[in-house]
Amino acid sequence: MGHKKDKPKKQPSLVRELVTVVGTALILSILVRTFLIQAFYVPSASMEDTLQENDRIIVSKISTQFTGVNRGNVIVFHDPGGWLGAGFPNPYDTPVGRVLQAIGIVPANSGNDLVKRVIGVANDTVKCCDTQGRIVLNGVGMDEPYIKEGATTDQVTFEVLVPEGHVFVMGDNRGNSEDSRFHLDKNNGMVPEEEIIGRVAMRIWPIGRIGGIEN
Repeated sequence: MGHKKDKPKKQPSLVRELVTVVGTALILSILVRTFLIQAFYVPSASMEDTLQENDRIIVSKISTQFTGVNRGNVIVFHDPGGWLGAGFPNPYDTPVGRVLQAIGIVPANSGNDLVKRVIGVANDTVKCCDTQGRIVLNGVGMDEPYIKEGATTDQVTFEVLVPEGHVFVMGDNRGNSEDSRFHLDKNNGMVPEEEIIGRVAMRIWPIGRIGGIEN
């Protein structure tokens, strides 16, 4: 009796394999962007000298889930209501750019996101200013080495109590930062925690300034 010839095994399609690999990579990228980290660019000079305009930064979303938001953290958050007016232009606001933002290939910024430093958290009393021109936090004058050299904080005098579920934020370039101090007419300048995207983990561009930004 003759032997039946084995049918040749069907070779996997190169195109199908390529589509599978690329599709898997895109899905993973979207999941990482949604739940873990996201790249942003800095739209203004309000955080100098810690962050320069057009710096690229990585924002950790998961860290705020585990550790919460703490004083001194530099955070990215959605405009809580009228802080930006018309907002900043988004350099990636093109059909291709929007796709690349969605999958995390280029830094995101909808034009309605801000980056500032957390000064007060729930139940803190924040006041400006003492006789040395310092912010007073819970009755104690703050030494803030991250403030831009030569910048002062006394553009607005105020005293606020931070409610639960909110933070009070300021830019490190105090003379050029439309932060909580300038929006006291809207919820006392507070940022709801649900508007916080995450904590700035590191600067990734320019190359010469790659690294962390918090002590």
